[in-house]
Amino acid sequence: MLAVIGGTGFGHWPGLEVLKRGGQETPLGAASCGVVQGRLGGRSILFLARHGQPHKMPPHRINYRANLWALKQAGATHVVGVNCVSGIDPTLAPGTLVVPDQLIDYTTGREGSFFDGRFKPFQHVAFAWPYHRVWREELHSAASDAGLAIQAGGVLGVVQGPRLETAAEIRLMARDGNTLVGMTGMPEAVLARELEMEYASLCLVISHAAGVGEEEPTRAGTESVIEAGMPQVQRLLAALLARHV
Repeated sequence: MLAVIGGTGFGHWPGLEVLKRGGQETPLGAASCGVVQGRLGGRSILFLARHGQPHKMPPHRINYRANLWALKQAGATHVVGVNCVSGIDPTLAPGTLVVPDQLIDYTTGREGSFFDGRFKPFQHVAFAWPYHRVWREELHSAASDAGLAIQAGGVLGVVQGPRLETAAEIRLMARDGNTLVGMTGMPEAVLARELEMEYASLCLVISHAAGVGEEEPTRAGTESVIEAGMPQVQRLLAALLARHV
């Protein structure tokens, strides 16, 4: 079953018929909120708001392990994580939709594995290609079905947050090969891998990264991009669900 993890600006899904809402408690602590089991266009889907309902959890305080565990227990086999990001690549203008194919993790102190020797026995997990190839291709096809332009490929640099980056940090990240920067892509992706769920990220660029554009991003400006972009994200996901069922 397809599960969607909604990020900033996507705590609620208009048109989603809620059939059941699960509890927040898991063996790993509380998830951000209960998993919604619902129907969209007559098709079954799972939905979880990453930052809670209402939006209240900063990126570094999210219990990513509990969120992914709750989705797995609800029957998720495929997961799309929706991420609001900034563009390090200057050609990625605000409003661009991107399906990255790689990531670099700059976060610290987050519980990043189920295989920690406490919850599950220790083991190494292959993660050379963090996003599922077929699932990324399905997102590209769904965008075409929905009549939406999408950027294929890119490297998502995941930072700790909640503060934004300095211009010097962005220059360093650009030299590392990152084209996007966000705060919630890890450990979400690797946790999905450990639970054997096919995972892909769908990114909405809401601003240029620090020092990239001619002007500093403003809260009003990013909120405007999110307001215009999330309906497109939701349209693409509805097209993906139609292909998946």
